[in-house]
Amino acid sequence: MKIGIDIDGVIEDLNQFRLDYGIKFCYEHKIPYKITLEEYYEGKALGISDEQEELFWNEYLEYYATTYHPKTFAKEVIDILKEKHEIYIITARNEQGLPPETYGHMQDMVKQWLSKNDIKYDKLIFTQKGKLIACLENEIDIMVEDSPKNINEIDGKIPVLCFDNPYNKNVEGNNITRVYSWYDVLNKIENY
Repeated sequence: MKIGIDIDGVIEDLNQFRLDYGIKFCYEHKIPYKITLEEYYEGKALGISDEQEELFWNEYLEYYATTYHPKTFAKEVIDILKEKHEIYIITARNEQGLPPETYGHMQDMVKQWLSKNDIKYDKLIFTQKGKLIACLENEIDIMVEDSPKNINEIDGKIPVLCFDNPYNKNVEGNNITRVYSWYDVLNKIENY
Protein backbone atom coordinates (compact mmCIF):
# COMPACT_ATOMS: atom_id res chain seq x y z
CA MET A 1 0.00 0.00 0.00
CA LYS A 2 1.15 3.57 -0.70
CA ILE A 3 0.68 5.76 2.36
CA GLY A 4 0.77 9.54 2.03
CA ILE A 5 1.82 11.43 5.16
CA ASP A 6 1.70 15.17 5.77
CA ILE A 7 4.38 16.88 7.89
CA ASP A 8 2.83 19.90 9.66
CA GLY A 9 0.21 18.82 12.17
CA VAL A 10 0.91 15.13 11.51
CA ILE A 11 4.61 14.29 11.86
CA GLU A 12 5.38 17.62 13.53
CA ASP A 13 3.03 19.10 16.15
CA LEU A 14 2.14 22.40 14.50
CA ASN A 15 -0.77 23.05 16.87
CA GLN A 16 1.36 22.90 20.02
CA PHE A 17 4.17 24.85 18.35
CA ARG A 18 1.90 27.71 17.35
CA LEU A 19 0.52 27.90 20.89
CA ASP A 20 3.85 27.69 22.72
CA TYR A 21 5.86 29.89 20.39
CA GLY A 22 2.97 32.08 19.27
CA ILE A 23 2.11 33.10 22.81
CA LYS A 24 5.83 33.61 23.58
CA PHE A 25 6.09 35.82 20.49
CA CYS A 26 3.04 37.86 21.53
CA TYR A 27 4.35 38.25 25.07
CA GLU A 28 7.82 39.35 23.93
CA HIS A 29 6.40 41.83 21.40
CA LYS A 30 3.61 43.04 23.72
CA ILE A 31 0.95 41.94 21.25
CA PRO A 32 -2.47 41.16 22.71
CA TYR A 33 -3.70 37.73 21.66
CA LYS A 34 -6.90 35.72 21.91
CA ILE A 35 -6.67 31.96 21.44
CA THR A 36 -9.18 30.34 19.08
CA LEU A 37 -8.09 26.71 18.76
CA GLU A 38 -10.67 25.97 16.08
CA GLU A 39 -8.81 28.18 13.60
CA TYR A 40 -6.27 26.51 11.31
CA TYR A 41 -4.06 29.46 10.44
CA GLU A 42 -1.76 30.83 13.13
CA GLY A 43 -2.86 34.46 12.84
CA LYS A 44 -6.51 33.60 13.32
CA ALA A 45 -5.73 31.04 16.03
CA LEU A 46 -3.85 33.71 17.99
CA GLY A 47 -6.11 36.60 17.01
CA ILE A 48 -3.24 38.60 15.52
CA SER A 49 -2.93 40.50 12.24
CA ASP A 50 -1.51 39.10 9.01
CA GLU A 51 1.54 41.35 9.47
CA GLN A 52 2.09 40.05 13.01
CA GLU A 53 1.71 36.46 11.79
CA GLU A 54 4.36 37.15 9.14
CA LEU A 55 6.69 38.58 11.83
CA PHE A 56 6.07 35.46 13.95
CA TRP A 57 7.10 33.17 11.11
CA ASN A 58 10.07 35.38 10.23
CA GLU A 59 11.24 34.88 13.79
CA TYR A 60 10.45 31.17 14.26
CA LEU A 61 10.14 29.44 10.88
CA GLU A 62 13.76 28.35 10.62
CA TYR A 63 13.67 26.90 14.15
CA TYR A 64 10.39 25.09 13.43
CA ALA A 65 11.63 23.74 10.10
CA THR A 66 15.06 22.60 11.33
CA THR A 67 14.94 21.94 15.06
CA TYR A 68 11.44 21.41 16.48
CA HIS A 69 10.77 17.78 17.42
CA PRO A 70 8.46 15.24 15.76
CA LYS A 71 5.28 14.09 17.46
CA THR A 72 5.57 11.26 19.97
CA PHE A 73 5.99 7.87 18.23
CA ALA A 74 5.93 9.38 14.70
CA LYS A 75 9.33 7.96 13.75
CA GLU A 76 8.66 4.64 15.48
CA VAL A 77 5.33 4.05 13.73
CA ILE A 78 6.59 5.25 10.33
CA ASP A 79 9.46 2.74 10.68
CA ILE A 80 6.93 -0.05 11.32
CA LEU A 81 4.74 1.04 8.40
CA LYS A 82 7.74 1.27 6.07
CA GLU A 83 8.47 -2.43 6.59
CA LYS A 84 5.30 -3.36 4.66
CA HIS A 85 4.27 -0.21 2.79
CA GLU A 86 5.62 2.63 0.68
CA ILE A 87 5.80 5.95 2.53
CA TYR A 88 5.23 9.18 0.61
CA ILE A 89 5.79 12.39 2.57
CA ILE A 90 3.52 14.97 0.92
CA THR A 91 3.91 18.54 2.09
CA ALA A 92 2.59 21.90 0.99
CA ARG A 93 5.60 23.67 2.50
CA ASN A 94 6.91 26.15 0.00
CA GLU A 95 8.95 29.33 -0.18
CA GLN A 96 5.98 31.71 0.17
CA GLY A 97 6.45 34.20 3.00
CA LEU A 98 9.89 32.96 4.01
CA PRO A 99 12.30 35.37 5.64
CA PRO A 100 14.87 36.62 3.10
CA GLU A 101 17.74 34.71 4.73
CA THR A 102 15.93 31.36 4.37
CA TYR A 103 14.18 31.95 1.02
CA GLY A 104 15.05 29.22 -1.43
CA HIS A 105 16.01 26.77 1.30
CA MET A 106 12.71 25.26 2.46
CA GLN A 107 13.13 21.99 0.58
CA ASP A 108 16.66 21.60 1.96
CA MET A 109 15.42 22.38 5.49
CA VAL A 110 12.68 19.73 5.17
CA LYS A 111 15.09 17.10 3.86
CA GLN A 112 17.59 17.87 6.61
CA TRP A 113 14.90 17.78 9.31
CA LEU A 114 13.61 14.41 8.09
CA SER A 115 17.17 13.07 7.98
CA LYS A 116 18.10 14.50 11.39
CA ASN A 117 15.03 12.85 12.92
CA ASP A 118 15.63 9.63 10.97
CA ILE A 119 12.18 9.73 9.36
CA LYS A 120 12.32 7.16 6.56
CA TYR A 121 10.33 7.50 3.36
CA ASP A 122 10.27 6.32 -0.23
CA LYS A 123 9.44 9.67 -1.81
CA LEU A 124 9.24 13.29 -0.67
CA ILE A 125 6.74 15.45 -2.57
CA PHE A 126 6.52 19.24 -2.36
CA THR A 127 3.21 20.34 -3.78
CA GLN A 128 1.83 23.73 -4.61
CA LYS A 129 -1.02 22.40 -6.76
CA GLY A 130 -2.86 20.77 -3.86
CA LYS A 131 -2.45 17.48 -2.10
CA LEU A 132 -5.19 15.68 -4.05
CA ILE A 133 -3.26 16.07 -7.30
CA ALA A 134 -0.10 14.71 -5.64
CA CYS A 135 -2.07 11.79 -4.18
CA LEU A 136 -3.63 10.89 -7.52
CA GLU A 137 -0.39 11.31 -9.52
CA ASN A 138 1.42 8.99 -7.07
CA GLU A 139 -1.46 6.52 -6.67
CA ILE A 140 -1.67 7.03 -2.90
CA ASP A 141 -3.98 4.49 -1.24
CA ILE A 142 -4.52 6.37 2.03
CA MET A 143 -3.47 9.84 3.24
CA VAL A 144 -2.66 10.93 6.80
CA GLU A 145 -3.57 14.63 6.97
CA ASP A 146 -4.72 17.34 9.40
CA SER A 147 -5.63 20.36 7.25
CA PRO A 148 -9.42 20.72 6.92
CA LYS A 149 -9.06 22.03 3.36
CA ASN A 150 -6.84 19.14 2.27
CA ILE A 151 -8.94 16.52 4.05
CA ASN A 152 -12.12 17.74 2.38
CA GLU A 153 -10.39 17.84 -1.01
CA ILE A 154 -8.88 14.35 -0.73
CA ASP A 155 -11.89 12.69 0.94
CA GLY A 156 -13.85 12.53 -2.29
CA LYS A 157 -11.20 10.40 -4.00
CA ILE A 158 -9.19 8.39 -1.45
CA PRO A 159 -9.48 7.50 2.25
CA VAL A 160 -8.05 9.99 4.74
CA LEU A 161 -6.84 9.43 8.28
CA CYS A 162 -7.63 12.78 9.88
CA PHE A 163 -5.01 13.46 12.57
CA ASP A 164 -7.19 14.98 15.28
CA ASN A 165 -6.61 18.64 16.09
CA PRO A 166 -8.98 21.31 17.47
CA TYR A 167 -9.08 23.03 14.07
CA ASN A 168 -10.40 19.94 12.24
CA LYS A 169 -13.07 18.83 14.75
CA ASN A 170 -15.91 19.62 12.33
CA VAL A 171 -14.42 17.81 9.33
CA GLU A 172 -16.54 14.82 8.36
CA GLY A 173 -16.92 12.64 5.31
CA ASN A 174 -17.48 9.11 4.07
CA ASN A 175 -13.76 8.40 3.54
CA ILE A 176 -12.51 10.14 6.71
CA THR A 177 -11.36 8.23 9.77
CA ARG A 178 -10.20 10.24 12.77
CA VAL A 179 -6.92 9.23 14.45
CA TYR A 180 -5.62 10.47 17.79
CA SER A 181 -2.01 9.31 17.99
CA TRP A 182 0.62 7.64 15.86
CA TYR A 183 -0.19 4.22 17.26
CA ASP A 184 -3.82 4.87 16.37
CA VAL A 185 -2.62 5.53 12.80
CA LEU A 186 -0.80 2.18 12.86
CA ASN A 187 -3.84 0.34 14.24
CA LYS A 188 -6.20 1.86 11.67
CA ILE A 189 -3.86 1.07 8.76
CA GLU A 190 -3.30 -2.51 9.94
CA ASN A 191 -7.08 -2.96 10.12
CA TYR A 192 -7.81 -1.12 6.88
